[in-house]
Order: sequence, then structure tokens, then C-alpha cells
Amino acid sequence: MEPMESDVLPLGGTDQTAAQLAPRIAAGITTVILLAFGFVAVTYLMAADHSPVLLAEALGLLAVVLALQFCISFPGLLPRLAPRLGARLGRRAWRLLLLQALLTFVPLLQFGQAWLPLPGLLAGSALLVLRDARQGWGAFAAIVLSTDVLQFGIGLGWRDISYTTVSTILTGLVVFALSRLTGMVGEVHRSRAELAQFAVTQERLRFARDLHDLLGYSLSTITLKCELAYRLTPVAADQARQEISEVLDISRQALADVRAVAHGYRKMSLRTEVCDAQAMLAVLGVQAKVNVAYETLPAEVDTVLATVFREGLTNILRHSAVKRCEIETGRRGDAVWFRLANDGVVRAASARGSHEGGSGIENLTFRVKRLGGHLTVGVADNGWFELRLEVPLNGVGATPTTVRP
Repeated sequence: MEPMESDVLPLGGTDQTAAQLAPRIAAGITTVILLAFGFVAVTYLMAADHSPVLLAEALGLLAVVLALQFCISFPGLLPRLAPRLGARLGRRAWRLLLLQALLTFVPLLQFGQAWLPLPGLLAGSALLVLRDARQGWGAFAAIVLSTDVLQFGIGLGWRDISYTTVSTILTGLVVFALSRLTGMVGEVHRSRAELAQFAVTQERLRFARDLHDLLGYSLSTITLKCELAYRLTPVAADQARQEISEVLDISRQALADVRAVAHGYRKMSLRTEVCDAQAMLAVLGVQAKVNVAYETLPAEVDTVLATVFREGLTNILRHSAVKRCEIETGRRGDAVWFRLANDGVVRAASARGSHEGGSGIENLTFRVKRLGGHLTVGVADNGWFELRLEVPLNGVGATPTTVRP
């Protein structure tokens, strides 16, 4: 019987769903508050003694003011509803603010006290549109004071004026705070999505680098040993079986490397890599001069040295007719250096490779620079191809390991 699929979302999926709902919830709350302010304005108009024609006119103007308020509180709304008009306005939102100001103060002269809930919306819009603090708060204060002056003009007393002043200030602050909060929630959501995409990209690059560095040497060795076994089969069956046995061991190690890459960062040892390389180079008839000093290194530095050595040896086996090679390490002050050199390289091809580089050299450069070191490759004066690196030990916090020849 096949197992039933679970209906329970994974933890990561739950977090992602919550992150997607956050901007919608913020926008929904702001929408409800704006509609509530509009409903308060409708109750003021309904309570006033106006003719049906005048009331219909007031309700129409109120709908226009609310539409302008939504366009200012949600900057992306107008471009979606009317792309051409949104493109024309662009960042000139002050035109919408000016139109809202006209529809707020001019009808106030006709509708009187019934139009008093609207200056608070205008005060909030001023803070949203005028991003300069002095201009925004100056316009906010001017709207509140001008509303008081107009109230004096229509004959309201101090008590009504005081109440309306506080209401206008609070309405403006609420509109500004909720609208700005909605925009910030949207920006945080987009930033989170970009960071998640960046993290995925970085993980893919890490996986590609580790896969290339770990498997390049193993696969190159498998190829060479298979060719050697093919040549030895007619004349040396026992040695051919030995080579095939080593190919199987390397294949198993390559599989283990792939699994290690899938699970994360894999620690490597320069000592182990050098010992394995000496045995393989001896079978291939390559004379290797090894001068690896006794040294205690942080595990991260040891892993980088081993990775550089493995990639360098892979390039030697693939791109040169090597007969001799040299492997050296040492200390220079608070830094450790490494050198890998080989003969049998065509100068022109080596120079071209050292300038253009492949993904292997790029990966190694990335790893070395991450530890504050530097890596150089190229052909020396004696015609040998050299790979050199130097990594500082200061500030590298890792478990010490011992590198032995």
C-alpha cells in the first residue's frame, strides 16, 4: 500500500505563507480604516440639513476624495488601475495632493460642519506625499490651522473647534502611520523574497564549487587508471586487477564526496590528499618531490589547502605530459603558503589558461579570498607551471589539525 501524502505543510512553507499574507493583512487593515473614515463623513452629511440634490453632490465629491486618498495611501494602485494615467503622473503625486486639497477646502465653504471629517485625511496625505520632514509637517500644521480658521468663518464656537482640531490631528496621524506601515510591510516582504532567492543562488554556487573541486580529481584519476588497466590487461593481469580495485575505491570515495556536498561543507586534510597523490603518481611514473612541513593549521585552512592541491593535481593530470612535480608548504610570518609545480606544460597553452582561467581556478580563488589570502597561477621562468597561494592564519577560528608529510 502506498503511503498517503501528508496534508500538513512543512515549517518553511508555513513561514512563507505567513510572509505572503502579511502585506495583504496590512493593506486590508488600512483599507478598512480609510473606509471607516469615509463612513464617518457620510454620517456627517446625512445628519446635515441638505437637499437631496446637494446631498448627492456631496456624496459624489466624497467618493472622489476617498479615491484620491486610496491612490495616495497605496502608490501602486493607480498604475495598476490606470497605467497611462499612472505613467503620466509618475512621481508627481503632489498633483493628487493639490486636487485633494481643492476638494477638501472649497466644498467646506458650502457644506460647512458636515465636511469637517475630510481635512484629517488631507493632513495624512500631506505627510505621505511631501517626504521632506519640514515640508510635510509644515503642510500638516497649515491644514490644521486653516481648518480652524474656516470653522471660525462658519460660526463655530471654541468647543467645536477644539474637538475638530484634535480629530483632524488624530485622523491625519492614523492615515499617515497606517499607510506608511503598509508600504514598509510590502518592502520587507519583497526584501525577504530577494534574500531567499539570493540564499538559494549562493547555495547553488557552493554546491557547484564543491562538486567540481571534490569530484574533478577523483574522476580524472578514474579515467587514467582505467586507461592504464586497459593497457596492462594483456601483459600484467595481476596489476590490472589492482588498478581496477583502486578505481573501485576511488569511485566509492567520489560517491561519498557527492553525499558530503549534499549535506554541507566537507572537511579535508592536506596530509591525506598528499599521501594519496604520491601513491597514484608513483603508479603513473611521475617523480614527485614532496616537502610538506609539520604544521598545525586551523581545519578551515587545511581544507582549503587540500582543495587547492586536489584541483591543481587534477589540472596536472588532464592538461600536461607531466614527468616531475613538486609539492611544498611553509610558513611566512602569520601566514601559510603552498606551492604546486609541474613540468610537461606547453607555455602558450599555460599562459592562455592562466589568463582566462576555468571554473576550477575561479572556485579556488573564491575559497582563498574568503580566508583573506591570494592565489596565483602561471608559467615560471624555468617553464614549469606553478600554482601558489598564501593564506593568513590570524582571525581564522577553526579546530587545529596537523599536516604531516
